[in-house]
Amino acid sequence: MVSGCLGSKTTSGSNPQVPAVLVDYYRTGGIAGFNDRLVIFDNGIALVSSKTTNSEIELNQTDIDSIIMLFDHAQFSHLEGNYSARPGSVDLIKYSISYENKTVNTEDTAMPPSLKPVIAELNRIVGMGTRNEQSSLLAANLPR
Repeated sequence: MVSGCLGSKTTSGSNPQVPAVLVDYYRTGGIAGFNDRLVIFDNGIALVSSKTTNSEIELNQTDIDSIIMLFDHAQFSHLEGNYSARPGSVDLIKYSISYENKTVNTEDTAMPPSLKPVIAELNRIVGMGTRNEQSSLLAANLPR
């Protein structure tokens, strides 16, 4: 997925910069059977994939600044690498979040409170991508 189209935001000149990954987010499991991935690049392009859709969203600088602020407020760099639920827990959603060369893995019932706003925002963006794709598919199937 990361090797796909990264939008049209490039710097001018003969050597355009390759966008760097800002956030790489996975959400799997749960009763709904999530299997979602979100990759946000520093140029504002976000790639969303789920079991049924793949889409690209363009985030503005305000969105990017807000995401960075959420990670800062969560003190992401100080979190542990793994937060696991009690053995025997079922139907939990598992999350893996990579940001600034650090990855944190957690599950619903073991999630640090400071990480909840980060996950809520990333889930909102995933939802935007799946809704955009569904809207595009619906529009493509309308009679003309």
